[in-house]
Amino acid sequence: MQFNLNAYPYASQRRVILAKNCAVATSQPLATLAGIEMFQAGGNAVDAAIATAITLTVVEPTSNGIGGDAFALVWDGKLQGINGSGKSPKNLSLQAYSGLEKMPELGWLTVTVPGAVSLWYEVWKRWGKLPFEQLFSPGIRYAKNGFPVSPVTAEIWRRKQAIYLSKRRPEYQYFNQIFFPKDRAPKAGEIWGSGFHADTLQEIAKTGGDSFYQGKIAEKINNFSADTGGYLTSDDLANHTPLWVNPIATEYKQLKVWEMPPNTQGIAALMALNIVEGLKIEQYNRDSVDSFHYQIEAMKLAFADVYAYVSDADYMKVSNRNLLDKDYIKQRQELINYQAIPLAKPGIPQGGTVYLCTADSDLMVSFIQSNYDSFGSGILIPETGISLHNRGSAFTLEKGHPNEIEANKRPFHTIIPGFLTKDNQPLGPFGVMGAPMQPQGHLQMVVNLTDYQMNPQAALDAPRWRFLGENSILLERGIAPEIIEGLRQRGHDVKLAPETMFGKGQMILKNNGVLITGSEPRADGLALGY
Repeated sequence: MQFNLNAYPYASQRRVILAKNCAVATSQPLATLAGIEMFQAGGNAVDAAIATAITLTVVEPTSNGIGGDAFALVWDGKLQGINGSGKSPKNLSLQAYSGLEKMPELGWLTVTVPGAVSLWYEVWKRWGKLPFEQLFSPGIRYAKNGFPVSPVTAEIWRRKQAIYLSKRRPEYQYFNQIFFPKDRAPKAGEIWGSGFHADTLQEIAKTGGDSFYQGKIAEKINNFSADTGGYLTSDDLANHTPLWVNPIATEYKQLKVWEMPPNTQGIAALMALNIVEGLKIEQYNRDSVDSFHYQIEAMKLAFADVYAYVSDADYMKVSNRNLLDKDYIKQRQELINYQAIPLAKPGIPQGGTVYLCTADSDLMVSFIQSNYDSFGSGILIPETGISLHNRGSAFTLEKGHPNEIEANKRPFHTIIPGFLTKDNQPLGPFGVMGAPMQPQGHLQMVVNLTDYQMNPQAALDAPRWRFLGENSILLERGIAPEIIEGLRQRGHDVKLAPETMFGKGQMILKNNGVLITGSEPRADGLALGY
């Protein structure tokens, strides 16, 4: 694949990191160092990825935690996927949702079984080289001794304090004691840590995760749920298992783009790429009204279908093959013209998250984990440091919808690791965290690489757009005024937003035996390799 390693047209002016042996890219420098620490100890890319993910639960708690979900794509000669999302409690009472107009965002009604811990162990068991306990060393160290909170993390923490500190019910009290110990968020550079978090990581390390699902930790989760009105039980935890799945893909020009299948929204990126491919977007300058407009319209149509049809795979009435069918995609292309579609409708096809990536000479890992919305549900299990995610809020209350809330069911999932291959050979992992921004970020990064020949860092740096709904879009500050005005003239409802609205991504690509790595300028992130 050809791109210019000397071209950096956007504001960050970061350079790609070039390495021969191994590479790590994450949204937090201490987590990147944790991955490098594993490589230097003789570990491989899987060891580095898991150590990094564990460390991120400590150093970036605004986005993920021990009580979240995770997904991974691993290349070991072929691409394999694992789904670490959990189901809703089997004894969930649907009566608890009666009278609500939409799914709640906090509290026990948003909690599903956390799957990240199970995925850490399952992936290590298959590919890990170092002892499992060793992967926890950096995270335990930072949790026990404290670390200086990085600037972007501190700002996200600050913006969330009013939401969480306003919660006074018993189930929220331990969360606020741990994350807002001075009745405020820690400031950038302020030392924060959690001894309980360290103890829990040690227990997980010692038991290979069994304690979380069938031992002491599971008992603590069960008891706090029972005491404070939750539905999650030790049986729910014991019955959880991660799923090995076949990744889904589409050809885009010379690349093959891979995503996780439903219950994730990864198929949205593939659908949008299929639509864009027929629009010959390479004829337009990247920083032009046409390039922005046609990508936005393609994404708009993809989301219309995804929000109508995608759910837990066991409940879907439309297949992945239907949604990616080229004849159907051609029908969707024909809906796009010079003007913005005011409200995209689904067709009828026939037939706060962290992302990280690692690579060495044999393995490449695309890994994502999340507490969903920032810290998650606001529920922290006493004396554990486990902040439970609020992934259940991604269900819908719409009757008859495939993603309708019910017991013992996986919700629609936003977090998606991505991967690129060419001619059946790995190029490498990539991803952009940030709820519905994720497939939009995937689309923009692939277009930047393929149609505009950007290197990985420039592809990450490029100013982004974000589709919100109907004809409403956000544009990142730094986009040229003529693009903003041109999009408005085409009927887009345009608003400008700060960088924090446009996701945080990483990428590692292998080219001629060299690992070329970029890290997101919108985060505290860092890419390293040697």
